[in-house]
Amino acid sequence: MNKCKLFITAIALFMLLGTAGQAPAAPVTIKVGHVQPVTDVVHLQWVFFKEQIEKKSNGEITVDIFPNGELGFERELTESVQMGELPMATSTTSPLASFVPDLLVLDVPFSFPSRKEVWGTLDGELGAYFEKKMLEKSFVVLGLVENGYRNITNNKRAIVTPDDLKGVKLRTMENPIHLAAWRALGANPTPMSYGEVFTALQQGTIDGQENPFAQIYHMKFYEVQKYISTTQHIYSVYVNFMNKAYFDKLSPAHQKLIKEVGREQALYQRDLAEKMSNEAGESIRASGKIEFTDLTNEQRMAFRVASSPALKLVKEKASPEVVEIYSRVTGIK
Repeated sequence: MNKCKLFITAIALFMLLGTAGQAPAAPVTIKVGHVQPVTDVVHLQWVFFKEQIEKKSNGEITVDIFPNGELGFERELTESVQMGELPMATSTTSPLASFVPDLLVLDVPFSFPSRKEVWGTLDGELGAYFEKKMLEKSFVVLGLVENGYRNITNNKRAIVTPDDLKGVKLRTMENPIHLAAWRALGANPTPMSYGEVFTALQQGTIDGQENPFAQIYHMKFYEVQKYISTTQHIYSVYVNFMNKAYFDKLSPAHQKLIKEVGREQALYQRDLAEKMSNEAGESIRASGKIEFTDLTNEQRMAFRVASSPALKLVKEKASPEVVEIYSRVTGIK
């Protein structure tokens, strides 16, 4: 055998021995929890994520989705992800603010008059700041997505001015900024678990609630309410996030894929959420079961002025750094 053939044989033997002990990457199964029904855009965005991840990973990653609060409500899901008991979840920013107080700036009423301004802000400096702060608390942000503009429903009266809210027992999230705003407006805010709202409205335990159109429609709140006002008082944001330790254990290729598909998921969700919100609003209106009051921007401004104590509280609880960014990008001082 000549030297050339010996060399080629040696190289082939080396490659064979070098790969003999290697096994294919172990399959990864990622559990995701959220509180919404399967008809909601939160669930549909995770179906999109599952399809894309499983396809682009060639089946190396499997995603199991648990909707309807099966693994707990938002506070419990957030705690589970932080502790590493659950890999992924979706939550509104209000429960997350217990872990990352700087997120409270997103709860200042009437901060964003249009969706364009929301995403122009959150896809820029403010969103990058939140991702950094979330990472410090062991959360990897996969995407900031739409929950939508929150509107008020109630059984007392049409809400046109801040005075109309006086004495209205209104279900809210357990969020100090929301509570401060509603009290300043004269309402009686009552924190309550999302899953208990329909029954409480039906039984008259509370007078009203506030949520985006999609939630009002899918949870059928409009069926047990007399009035709805398009206050659009807060643009509510969802966060898709992952446990940092779990993410760090994945291969670089899988990490890259999850981040890329997370970005695709966010864009998909935002477009679908806007479409579904508009359709839900029209369906509620067309039902004839609830009286609509459409507010103008001038009317909303009166609510913004009256709810100003909320901004003061944010300045006390959030860092000066995030308050400075928020004030600069929104023009609200």
